[in-house]
Amino acid sequence: MILAWIGAALIGLSLGLLGSGGSILTVPVLVYLVGEPDKLAIAESLAIVGGISLFGAIPYALKRQIDWRSVLYFGVPGVTGTYLGAALSVYLSGVVQLTLFAAVMLLASIMMFRPAAAAAGPAHARSPLKIAAEGLGVGVLTGLVGVGGGFLIIPALVLLGGLPMSLAVGTSLLIIAAKSFAGFYKYLHVLQEQNLAVHWNLILIFTVIGIAGSFLGARVGKNVSNDALKRGFASFLVVMGLYVLATNVPKVLNPPPTVESRAH
Repeated sequence: MILAWIGAALIGLSLGLLGSGGSILTVPVLVYLVGEPDKLAIAESLAIVGGISLFGAIPYALKRQIDWRSVLYFGVPGVTGTYLGAALSVYLSGVVQLTLFAAVMLLASIMMFRPAAAAAGPAHARSPLKIAAEGLGVGVLTGLVGVGGGFLIIPALVLLGGLPMSLAVGTSLLIIAAKSFAGFYKYLHVLQEQNLAVHWNLILIFTVIGIAGSFLGARVGKNVSNDALKRGFASFLVVMGLYVLATNVPKVLNPPPTVESRAH
């Protein structure tokens, strides 16, 4: 389990260093280092990401660096979408969810490889309808694959919401926390129907280590080039995304026989 705790620290460290993207490590760490089943890992990831993001948002709230109007426009549809995504997860196998997750990792790497100016672009006037639509879409993605979606939320808040980066990061963290907890709540019912139970001690330990790592990352990040960090993390996501694809696509194309089919 030592590798798993190191993974938890890296989740928080990357969140503290980059402000987004770190939560995308949670599911692979839980699946490949802890050995959690696919759906259980996605559910537990939402609880862990939600806890770390909520604590991360507190300093921004104290500095009044959260735009509550954007939390309403983006967060409410995001919470709805995450709940819906978690409900839809019952129709997908864990292998399919992990395949979608790998695609999200590769998308995140593309977003991080782009220069900051290109990713953010010029700020536009607020469009509540566009913000709500993207919030709903990102929320469904969060519920299906268990990622916070900060790498999508921050550009959306800047491009569609017209927020400066100083407000976008803190606002994003609060939205991620709200969405993650909504998705986790729904997953508790989904898992109960499948006779699966979350490991609360694992969630607590990962959250605490992740929070500590995020504070350390925030301190270290002041002395490190943000662009270099993003490129390095994006490269890591490409490798991880391809690995997750390679281990799950064959299972999607050639699913193992079910108990019913073996009986026949």
